[in-house]
Amino acid sequence: MKKQSRSYGIALAAIACAVAALSLTLGSYVRVLLAAGYLIAVFALMVPLAKGQLLGYGLAFAGAVILAFLFTGFVLGIFQILPFLVFFGLHPLVNFLQRKYVRKPVLHVVIYLGKALWFDLTLWLAWVVLKGFLGLEEMTWYPYVQNSFFVILFVGGTLVFAVYDYMIFLCQKATDSVVRRIGR
Repeated sequence: MKKQSRSYGIALAAIACAVAALSLTLGSYVRVLLAAGYLIAVFALMVPLAKGQLLGYGLAFAGAVILAFLFTGFVLGIFQILPFLVFFGLHPLVNFLQRKYVRKPVLHVVIYLGKALWFDLTLWLAWVVLKGFLGLEEMTWYPYVQNSFFVILFVGGTLVFAVYDYMIFLCQKATDSVVRRIGR
């Protein structure tokens, strides 16, 4: 396999950064597109990983978050981009490292449980920040939901994460395949 030039890696990271920043910004302004903005940004960040460029990924991630904060403003940006900053933008990197370096099935299970807890804590953090911003002292939901909030959050979050993690692994494989066919 031919070694990639440094300028090729920089260009790949710059394109990934631009696409990720644009999708996060658009998702922040058009609420219906927020989840799609996260996914497009995650897919864009997978491109440098498909070439094994960890530095390019890091630069693209940092640049996308900084640009998205600049384009959305701090108040709107913190609520819209915080979950991406804390979890969704870093998750492809963890999956890449897991797929590349972890060989023992027991370690895969331990890492999966750690990632699931990380996802659940991200949901909880987003809730705390949103609750604090809106000034909600107590939840005004059904009593069952109010009394079982953490159980619902952690069990439901873990179930949702199981599907999400599996799909992101499949998306990284597809991205790797597409980037390999593109060449260079």
